[in-house]
Amino acid sequence: MSETPYAFAIELNQPLEAAIGILRGALAAEQMGVVSEVDVQATLKAKLGLDSHPQKLLGVCNPQVAHALMGAEPDIAALLPCGCGVSEAVPGRTRIVLQDPRAIAVFSESPVVRATCEQARHKLQLVVQRLAQA
Repeated sequence: MSETPYAFAIELNQPLEAAIGILRGALAAEQMGVVSEVDVQATLKAKLGLDSHPQKLLGVCNPQVAHALMGAEPDIAALLPCGCGVSEAVPGRTRIVLQDPRAIAVFSESPVVRATCEQARHKLQLVVQRLAQA
């Protein structure tokens, strides 16, 4: 497990689709889920003619968190849902990166936004802990 200023990262010894299944389970345990999915590999092939390793972009969300954030600051919707990338650059080994909600909080002076992002951050830390045990 590693952390950047904007994301939590972890690698699983699983192929991409299996890793996404494990991720979905870990998210569900924290009342979170995937609300959108982009197949980057297919898009790069279709739009640019490029071959790529399996990779997807996922929109991760918790309805209560999204509702609280947009209630406090409606334009924050431009930053939602939180981003997640999954990539299988090495066969059978998938890297998962989850956006740290603090990356959203830095753009707001609202105490509600900042507190809600801290709550979401805690939930995502628990998700990463679950993934580490998978």
